[in-house]
Amino acid sequence: MGIYLNPNNVLLQRDLNSPIYIDKSMLIAELNALINTNGNFLCVSRPRRFGKSMAGNMISAYYSKGCDSRELFKDLKIAQHPSFEKYLNKLNVIKIDLNGEYMSSHEDFLQIMQEKIMRDFVREYPDIDFSYCRNFGDCMLEIYAAMGETFVIIIDEYDVLVRENVPQTLFKEYLEFLNSLFKNSTLSPAISLAYLTGILPIVRDKIQSKLNLFAEYSMTDAGRLTEFVGFTAEETKGLCEQYGMDYDECRRWYDGYDMGNIKEIFSPRSVVSAMERKRFGSYWTQTGSYEALKLYILMNFDGMRDDVVTMIGGGKVDVNVYKYLNTMTDFHSKDDVFTYLIHLGYLAYDSETKQCYIPNSEIREQWVISVEYEADYKPIIKLINDSKQLLEATINKDAAAVASALTESHMRATNPLTYNNEASFQSAIGLAYFYANLKYTVIKELPTGKGYADLALIPYVPNIPAMIIELKNNKSAESAINQIREKKYDDLLEHYRGRMLFVGINYDEKTKEHECVIEELEVRS
Repeated sequence: MGIYLNPNNVLLQRDLNSPIYIDKSMLIAELNALINTNGNFLCVSRPRRFGKSMAGNMISAYYSKGCDSRELFKDLKIAQHPSFEKYLNKLNVIKIDLNGEYMSSHEDFLQIMQEKIMRDFVREYPDIDFSYCRNFGDCMLEIYAAMGETFVIIIDEYDVLVRENVPQTLFKEYLEFLNSLFKNSTLSPAISLAYLTGILPIVRDKIQSKLNLFAEYSMTDAGRLTEFVGFTAEETKGLCEQYGMDYDECRRWYDGYDMGNIKEIFSPRSVVSAMERKRFGSYWTQTGSYEALKLYILMNFDGMRDDVVTMIGGGKVDVNVYKYLNTMTDFHSKDDVFTYLIHLGYLAYDSETKQCYIPNSEIREQWVISVEYEADYKPIIKLINDSKQLLEATINKDAAAVASALTESHMRATNPLTYNNEASFQSAIGLAYFYANLKYTVIKELPTGKGYADLALIPYVPNIPAMIIELKNNKSAESAINQIREKKYDDLLEHYRGRMLFVGINYDEKTKEHECVIEELEVRS
């Protein structure tokens, strides 16, 4: 047993000892299926606090010959899988926390790290002559040649030198290190599995050629590993039941990552924090300062401000995620910025519509904080503050105040070229009712048997009414109310008991004025 070579299972034991541990051990079954195949090199990227290190601890404890982990895994799902016995503690593991190594030694860290790993080899295999080995890759070859033993390589935070402003000489040395490990055809048969984790996918213009053997699993396409990216709805429901927390409220705060084949992925660290503290709130600041977000959303790319407005208001915007080079310096368009923020978790990606959006209330709060005191975004912040008065006016059935507020909101939230655009109008309404997210579950285009309600607001705090809002262009607010009645949109909330408001809103393109009619249904028993 060494520090880097064939480590023990203490870190997995600590993870299992934690008050909350979600069983993601079936990830091992996926990896077992890839061992010694052409798909055995994986790069798995996801945001901070999404369980990258815990996954690495589990993988290491399962494969490492330096420990006996049967007892730790006996109650986990993988223990019932047919492949469980096949590789349990039967492979050599090299586990590296690249961020920790870099932070401890900086410019000399690669040399120092290699020397420490090679010392592990000497201790583990005293009968083998490593005197001619220049690096630990050479040591692996010696073991493979002498004993036929293969290796699992786990590198956590592999992208630390991409994210840090390091000297080019160090970066070049890092590329040579990667090349010696993963582009060496002689060494390749000695590697049964390579598992790299980081925040960013593989950099396309600098290290892609060094890592083009790797299959990528990222926040834009997690593929077969989707269920291991974050907490699933089923896992989160179980925690909410265990800790007596409201699941719908938890969804509003921490859900929203659409990963294609799984539509609901929750932010793990935030869910755990909410359960432990018995309080829903924003825990995202634990993953990094909002200043990091502000730096990028203030970049002056065409149309970016309008898109930020749309997303803060709850809308989605088009994004091309294939242009970004996965670096910290090559930002040439808003697509690059938005794709980067997807990988950081500040945005989510809808692979079906090719659009990005702010996933939940916790992250939206970070966006609002980031633009709060910036001159370019002051109109947005005023609009958000005004939304509180708008919600109060709507609840109080003050239709004139609602119409006036929406006219002002529409003008602030859109530019003259897109003012009459229907999507811009809908986005402006969504942003105008931003404050409602603090008291309501806000559902856009809620399907009914006879069409779609534009906006449904279902309260999760007491003593306020539910609302169904219908929007019209160049017609009348009364016609919007009639549509709610005729298509029986209130049937959508047939299980809701309490006050309910019908809100009809019309926008006149010629006068640029809004009209509002509000009706209240009788209280349901």
